[in-house]
Amino acid sequence: MHEIKNAVLLKGLQHAASLTSGIGRNKRLFVLIYHRVLDSPDFMRGGEPDIEAFDWQMELLATYFNVLSLDTALEKLKANQLPSKAICITFDDGYADNLTNAVPILKKYALPATFFIATGFLNGGRMWNDSIIEAIRIIPETKLDLTAIGLGKFELDTQVKKAAASEAIIKQLKHLQPRQRNLYTDHIISQVGELPDDLMLTNDQVIELYQQGMEIGGHTVSHPILAKLDVDSARKEIADSKITLETILSHKLRFFAYPNGKPGQDYLPEHIGIIKDVGYQAALSTQWGVANQSSDFLQLPRFTPWDQVPLKFMGRMILMYNKVQ
Repeated sequence: MHEIKNAVLLKGLQHAASLTSGIGRNKRLFVLIYHRVLDSPDFMRGGEPDIEAFDWQMELLATYFNVLSLDTALEKLKANQLPSKAICITFDDGYADNLTNAVPILKKYALPATFFIATGFLNGGRMWNDSIIEAIRIIPETKLDLTAIGLGKFELDTQVKKAAASEAIIKQLKHLQPRQRNLYTDHIISQVGELPDDLMLTNDQVIELYQQGMEIGGHTVSHPILAKLDVDSARKEIADSKITLETILSHKLRFFAYPNGKPGQDYLPEHIGIIKDVGYQAALSTQWGVANQSSDFLQLPRFTPWDQVPLKFMGRMILMYNKVQ
């Protein structure tokens, strides 16, 4: 936190905080999206905070905002009783470092959070995009030729090029049908050795998250693009993950987050109906914005705070609030 203790920087933060004094007058709710909290900076995951960055981010939230649990925030939003500068913290996917790295910092500042977990990767599983990232990381060759599967050629002789290659490949595969995407992923990882099998939570860690006072939510089984599935398959993904987590926790789930989460692109109106049918009270998208009382509680907006210095982090909050009228 030495960065925030700098006198000039602290003065700037105090000024930025003063600009948030009106946030909440119109009963608006910020919902932040995180995925991972890394042990240290990782050239293959430049958009993810590490422990040090997450710590100062949480200190800023605890100091200048009203951080609420998701259930409390939505109850207050419905009742038009939301406090000023209300924020919820959410995590998607179910990474093990959510428990080992994020929770101790959340507890340090007495902050609640909601963790949306894709159940198909628990207990040693690995998401397809992580398979790509980890394969590219350890490929010893300086070139990768994927023209045989229509993905092109990539230079891998620097860390920057490796990161760019994995990002480009993931972008090309993201919206393919799951079976085709998995075939391409398997082709890539077949060229390397063993990949990590401890990236995601175990059942016991999910229980520990819950016992630490954190909310657990659903995020499907295999994190598919729901819009690419037939209705029955989408229903199974949504319902089965809810049943699995409720069985693990002996507790009913209340909230859901759409995988990838762009309305009309990643999920469709029929999926909103399924969310309601299986008993979820609210669902969150990745549509950028700030929620208010008129928001659809089955399509609540969120945004990702990617800024890597405190002043820009605070500025992003102000920008996002003022952008939504």
